[in-house]
Amino acid sequence: MPMSSRMEKKKLAILEVLKSSTVPLSSRRIAESLDVAGYEISERTIRLYLQQLDQEGLTELHGKKGRTITESGKSEIGGSRILERIGYMSSKIDQMAYQMSFDLARRSGTVVVNTTIVDPEILLERADEMKDVFSKGYAMGNLIGILPSGEQGVPEGKVGFCTVCSVTLNGVMLKHGVPVRSLFCGLLELKDHKPVRFAEVIKYDGTSLDPLELFIRGGKTDYIGAITTGNGFIGIGFRELPADSYDLVVSIAEQLEVIGLGAFMEIGRPGQALFNIPVHDGCIGAIVVGGLNPVAILEERGIRVDATALSGRMEFNRLRHYTELEQAVKQIIQKR
Repeated sequence: MPMSSRMEKKKLAILEVLKSSTVPLSSRRIAESLDVAGYEISERTIRLYLQQLDQEGLTELHGKKGRTITESGKSEIGGSRILERIGYMSSKIDQMAYQMSFDLARRSGTVVVNTTIVDPEILLERADEMKDVFSKGYAMGNLIGILPSGEQGVPEGKVGFCTVCSVTLNGVMLKHGVPVRSLFCGLLELKDHKPVRFAEVIKYDGTSLDPLELFIRGGKTDYIGAITTGNGFIGIGFRELPADSYDLVVSIAEQLEVIGLGAFMEIGRPGQALFNIPVHDGCIGAIVVGGLNPVAILEERGIRVDATALSGRMEFNRLRHYTELEQAVKQIIQKR
């Protein structure tokens, strides 16, 4: 029978971490991953839960290496999540925006990130094209993070390529007293580097998966075209904010641009439709660039990667300019 109590939900969170890993994980590693995802569970408590999960046949112990999830564990996740999936993305966006601690004035604290697990050599091979996505303004800001293997569940021989998630904008606005409604993710068609129309949209409150992940994996994007000919399809998000906050929103957007977190492609006036998308009364609409956009280059080149939107939080001071991508990856390779 699927788990349902508050305690069981913590067990489910542990199973989710194990499911996303290709290698056994220790209780310490699990605790680190859960902390990034917003769960505050002590390592001692996790060990107790793991013992129970072992007894239930949902996890398997591999000595000092740690634990893996069993097939029964994977089935347990599926059965327990089925009623939670409606509107899951919308709820997760709100949760992650609230939990991040970034202070715009001090330029410190955590921001929400997306993480892609990839071979470092592949990252180096496609670095120029990925950097073009940033330089053309089709990425969320201009900052990235690189995680070495062993950190936050990154498998041996891989690296975690982190981009700032556009949900970070929601968190910054929230901390300035401006509520944000994330309505949908869509594909924006470009012609001669200029946006012309929405090609497809998926509402956040109607999916359990990040829409941009679906677009990328489904081969719907065209960033190669966008960065070469100026004709393509890029991922964006559509937000609504209170009309009375217009001046403050514009001011915050300008400040974010200065520190490398700029992602507002367009901020509409009160009641003004954006690319034929109407807004509710008393609201302004805003189009923000998708954080996973640079990773789409890999998929378009036929390279399958494990990309996860809203994967966790990262300290702002750990981020670096995208032009340092090769340097950061080479440093990790040299330390092997």
